[in-house]
Amino acid sequence: MKFMKSILAGTVATAALTGTAMAQDCPIKVGVLHSLSGTMAISETTLKDTMEMLVAKQNEAGGVLGCDLEAVVVDPASDWPLFAEKARELLTVHDVDVIFGNWTSVSRKSVLPVIEELNGLLFYPVQYEGEESSKNVFYTGAAPNQQAIPATDYFLEELGVEKFALLGTDYVYPRTTNNILESYLQEKGIAEEDIFVNYTPFGHSDWSKIVADVVALGADGKKVGVISTINGDANVGFYKELAAAGISSQDIPVVAFSVGEEELSGLDTTNLVGHLAAWNYFMSADTDANEQFIADWHEFIGDDSRVTNDPMEAHYIGFNMWVNAVEDAGTTEVDAVRDAMYGQEFPNLTGGTAVMNVNHHLSKPVLIGEILEDGQFDIISQTEEVPGDAWTDYLPESAVLVSDWKDLGCGMYNTETETCVQIKSNY
Repeated sequence: MKFMKSILAGTVATAALTGTAMAQDCPIKVGVLHSLSGTMAISETTLKDTMEMLVAKQNEAGGVLGCDLEAVVVDPASDWPLFAEKARELLTVHDVDVIFGNWTSVSRKSVLPVIEELNGLLFYPVQYEGEESSKNVFYTGAAPNQQAIPATDYFLEELGVEKFALLGTDYVYPRTTNNILESYLQEKGIAEEDIFVNYTPFGHSDWSKIVADVVALGADGKKVGVISTINGDANVGFYKELAAAGISSQDIPVVAFSVGEEELSGLDTTNLVGHLAAWNYFMSADTDANEQFIADWHEFIGDDSRVTNDPMEAHYIGFNMWVNAVEDAGTTEVDAVRDAMYGQEFPNLTGGTAVMNVNHHLSKPVLIGEILEDGQFDIISQTEEVPGDAWTDYLPESAVLVSDWKDLGCGMYNTETETCVQIKSNY
């Protein structure tokens, strides 16, 4: 089976150096692990469609290593344990060469043991909480220093926010991100009592008390801002409650990390206009590459009203880097492809160049967008490329850690003890 052949990567690399070749099995199979049913289908189905488009475009361009690509799609159905089962199915039954998938961190945590056991390769396209570095995962979405920290800086430096409400859905991504932000804000001089933290379950609908608590935070006249890691349709009720309380984006601005074009499409955006989101890509980016990507998407999907979003760009970058790494390695074997990924560069859709670093995270720009009535974003801030951090500088236990899979062969290297720490499983 293909996943087992990764142990031959060293032999393959040696063969390449000596001028001999190893035949590549065709077709090359690309696993697609995104929910097509259940609560996450509204977001993940688009990513499945994106992967099918990318595979089709690559086949039109001649495939890879003389082979056509075949997208192998499974449905983990928004069921976190089922993600692990479907990942195992992709690797052991379908013999895929790579997997593109997952959305929530809990689904990724479910898949990690399987990917690592079978030496698979996963490209994960969604912003996440960091504090992780797997040899078998390339993280093409934003780490906290590529979204949460810059958004907080924007509140502090551009909007003069003095008090913060950290509102999130109750799971690992919001909790870890907010732990980082609490530490960061206090380092910036924000008092602990000026930080309000609240978590709600998926699908939460009654926001009246929480919004009242947020409003009360500014009773002393200080400027309040909301940093939102609220996921899914709970956002609709939250913004509606803010509007019902007479709170505008000028009164209490909200910057969201999980509200993008896909979530806004088809919604009444009246209550969201003027609020903000932080991503590494917006559909409104005015570049030739983005114009072509949107045109390709509309042609493939057959619907000019369909939007693009940040995780789609992450898959676009990750997929093209993987294709180039396979071509450079001369094989789809995981170990050889991993080595060829380091330093891969590919133009992003916002005018810069994405770079894959040795910690398996990309260098990406950070964009702040203001929500418009049509569900698009006015880009009001854009940075140069920021290298993603696997381990944050703002938690003491993580500040001493670095990830370097190329030279140190370690995802959790302690710079004080100069040892590679055994990563403790938390999934």
